Amino acid sequence: MKAFTGIAAALILSASSLALAEGGADRVYGKMIQANEQAMRAYAEANGKNVPEVTHYRYGMKMDVARVVSVTSVRRSCDVVPTQMTYEDSNGQLNILEYRSGGFGCPGQN
Repeated sequence: MKAFTGIAAALILSASSLALAEGGADRVYGKMIQANEQAMRAYAEANGKNVPEVTHYRYGMKMDVARVVSVTSVRRSCDVVPTQMTYEDSNGQLNILEYRSGGFGCPGQN
């Protein structure tokens, strides 16, 4: 009975740590997205451009990308995470596109 109790306690602790890890990653990427948006506001003001609005990607969406300014990192994640790409279109307007991207660099991944 003591062995069963010990195993049950270990499983519960393992499950709770995984739940906390998931919430932690969400907070990290949320902060990264906010930091990117603030940096792009500063970039726009410094270059005399309009502050870009965030557009959420839709499948089949027509893109006009003349120059990529910034892309948030998806390294150190094994999950699908929010990612932002800031770019200038052919008219020189700044745009922020938010989409979901699979992370890379996971242990055991080729």
